Amino acid sequence: MNGQEHIISASATLVEALRRLNTLPGGAMTLFVTDDESGRVAGTLTDGDIRRAIIRGMSLDGCAGEAACRSFRFLPEGTPDVDALRRFRTEGITLIPVLDKAGRAVRIIDLSRTHTELPLRAILMAGGMGERLRPMTLTTPKPLLEIEGKAIIDYNIEALAACGIRDISVCTRYLADQIDRHFATPVAGVTVKCVREEIPLGTIGAATLTGTPDEGETLVMNSDLLTTISFEEMYLRHKDSGADITIGVIPYQVSVPYAILSLDGENVTGIEEKPSYSYYANAGIYIFSNKILRMLRPGERTDATDLIAEAIEAGHKTTYYPIKGTWIDVGSPADFRQASELMRHHRAMKDA
Repeated sequence: MNGQEHIISASATLVEALRRLNTLPGGAMTLFVTDDESGRVAGTLTDGDIRRAIIRGMSLDGCAGEAACRSFRFLPEGTPDVDALRRFRTEGITLIPVLDKAGRAVRIIDLSRTHTELPLRAILMAGGMGERLRPMTLTTPKPLLEIEGKAIIDYNIEALAACGIRDISVCTRYLADQIDRHFATPVAGVTVKCVREEIPLGTIGAATLTGTPDEGETLVMNSDLLTTISFEEMYLRHKDSGADITIGVIPYQVSVPYAILSLDGENVTGIEEKPSYSYYANAGIYIFSNKILRMLRPGERTDATDLIAEAIEAGHKTTYYPIKGTWIDVGSPADFRQASELMRHHRAMKDA
């Protein structure tokens, strides 16, 4: 958000400040007081600050600058500090001004509207035919199937937008015109870009169509997932580990209904009755360093697993992030019913 409604001149009266506070939307009832000449943010002003100023003897004709609190939190202009934003959120600070080198407000981050600001671009893969969901997908691409009145892909766009991700591309092929029309209107305030595969390019080959920058990171995910993954936690793990690739994973358990032998050549060294084995399974959500995505060869069919294997062989660090909470790959009628039931439950809980 630009946040001009939260900016007030130091020379404005307290009456003017109260009027401005009274017109602010939502719960972020704070003004940022700027010097008249330099435009530098000098402090913050709330109705509590005004009450305290009046108790000290200031009149309502007094200047906002004299009542302002000079101690306030801010971020410097540039790459967002995700750790700092998380800390501010934990402390209950809602509005964070982003200041240039001269101390002027470039914009204001409202943490009541945006959960964080991740320095990521995002690519959603939406080219599949959804054959296991036929007949529903005969005339509607799977990402546009509605669960509780909302397209599956829009749940993911909204989650990305809530993390401050605004550069979002969707790779399409099957019934692509419908997806193009769907995103002709912004979703969650984001203008989503659609790029189309003319030939099938696998689960990640179409990323070459989005114009990958030299630097930075990109979040790549399947568009037909329903998940409550914390993109913020996944990103912080990616950065803290110094990884080139972070794979979102889910626990997966295999139970064998028989007794399993342990062998050493021809000798049986043990026997285990109906064992269970736990694994981590690929969840179809990744954070790639852009240098890895630039390894893709334009026009060549490539699956994400192939790219990851190539990167590992080349010595690039790859790690994983276990997803906590909901993860449903809406790939079958049973998955669709489960996702619908889950969202009905969430809506009922929210409305209660």
